[in-house]
Amino acid sequence: MKNLDNSLQETANKNIKGIIKDVFEHTEQNNAVVVYDTNSTISKLLYIAYKEALPSTTFINFNTTDPREILEILNTLQESDFVALVQSKNFRLDAFRIRVELFKRKIKVIEHPHLSRMSDDEVPCYIDSMFYDKEYYRGTGYALKAKIDAASSGVIESDSDLLHFDSTFESAKLNIGDYTEMANTGGQFPIGEVFTEAKDLESVHGRVNIFIFSDTSYQINKPNTPATLIIEKGKVIATENTTPAFDEILDLIREGEGNIWVRELGFGLNRAFSKTRTVSDTGTYERMCGVHLSLGRKHGMYGKPGFKRGDGKFHIDVFVDTTSVVLDNEVIFKNDRWLV
Repeated sequence: MKNLDNSLQETANKNIKGIIKDVFEHTEQNNAVVVYDTNSTISKLLYIAYKEALPSTTFINFNTTDPREILEILNTLQESDFVALVQSKNFRLDAFRIRVELFKRKIKVIEHPHLSRMSDDEVPCYIDSMFYDKEYYRGTGYALKAKIDAASSGVIESDSDLLHFDSTFESAKLNIGDYTEMANTGGQFPIGEVFTEAKDLESVHGRVNIFIFSDTSYQINKPNTPATLIIEKGKVIATENTTPAFDEILDLIREGEGNIWVRELGFGLNRAFSKTRTVSDTGTYERMCGVHLSLGRKHGMYGKPGFKRGDGKFHIDVFVDTTSVVLDNEVIFKNDRWLV
């Protein structure tokens, strides 16, 4: 890593400046606070990057500052001010949920959690994922949403297997760095995703190959051979080529919920992540350029008959070894890139 530090730091500085300017539109007219630690390689790089981008900002070392003092500083902020949370794990201030409470006050928040889950070898990939290509994210994101919202069906091809969505889709949600139509400005970074689910969950059927899944430690697990899920009426009814670690996840869902439902259909946009360029943290890798599904009843964005918002214990991300994606008769994804 030492030989890469200078170039990595330069890239981190550039990418953080781009996010502050193009995503958050932050100016010196508003205050800013950065709460950070230096317990991981990425948190150190981001701390320096924010110092470079926001030299007159208040910086708070979470590990050496009394929680009451942190709260006092955050309580001085006004609407449209900016807060960055650079966290090797996940900051806790007793019952004070930092991002949620700041959002209630219309304060802009960027959160970089669980940075210590990434190894030093994965740091360049994470730093690259911070690059905000405004034209790409917003152009592709809104185009995908329009296609999804208008589609009457879809098919995901993985190798020669097909997973069918014989249904229209829920109105797609965007995580593309444009918050103009949203209640809150900000969230967890990196970004780059458009997601939905079938309006009729039981319309989902077929076979799909999974090359990575999220394990019990919220980290990605990549088997030597993709596992196949066999799905009928929206539920996993059988599997092929699974591993003990994947079976453990599936068994946990069965034990906790009875059936294994397929819910989220996620279209990731972040080109820093691919089938071969990965990071360990599932919440970060979820933005990878490709397709992921969720297993389990839990998907709070969409209510369904028999599925209350917040219902269910499990939302396990699994990543499809995608050959193509078709909505109606149009191919929208092929050769690991979006075609809209």
